[in-house]
Amino acid sequence: MQPLPHHYEVKASGHSSDSVTLTSEGLADIQSAPPAEFDGPGDQWSPETLLLAAVADCFILSFRAVAAASNFTFTSLDCVTQGTLDRVDRITRFTDIVNTVTLTMPADGSDTLAHRLLEKAEEVCLISNSLSAKVQLVTKVVHAA
Repeated sequence: MQPLPHHYEVKASGHSSDSVTLTSEGLADIQSAPPAEFDGPGDQWSPETLLLAAVADCFILSFRAVAAASNFTFTSLDCVTQGTLDRVDRITRFTDIVNTVTLTMPADGSDTLAHRLLEKAEEVCLISNSLSAKVQLVTKVVHAA
């Protein structure tokens, strides 16, 4: 890892009614639009879905790093992230986010270690740590046949 601080830049460009184009040097462009809940088309990534995607992605990448540091072998990790958007004190924001994860590991893997590493990944996820919403973790550990 490079020394901190790290700096990132994204450019967003849009017109009065078109999708917003999100760009960052060296990356493929992403089209964004309001979700159906905000009278958008509902068929493109939105700021809301991008935020939840960042939480899920960061959790999996954090788990990979924690597992590697612990020499823990796993087959796959699936994460479903759900968020509740609500108005609190006249401010619309995400109030709750739930990561429901399913970890598949070899038959001889330790459930205790798996759960400890999943919790550690939640603790170190920089995206979740940057949010004011309460982030919860629901885990399921499965042994591969």
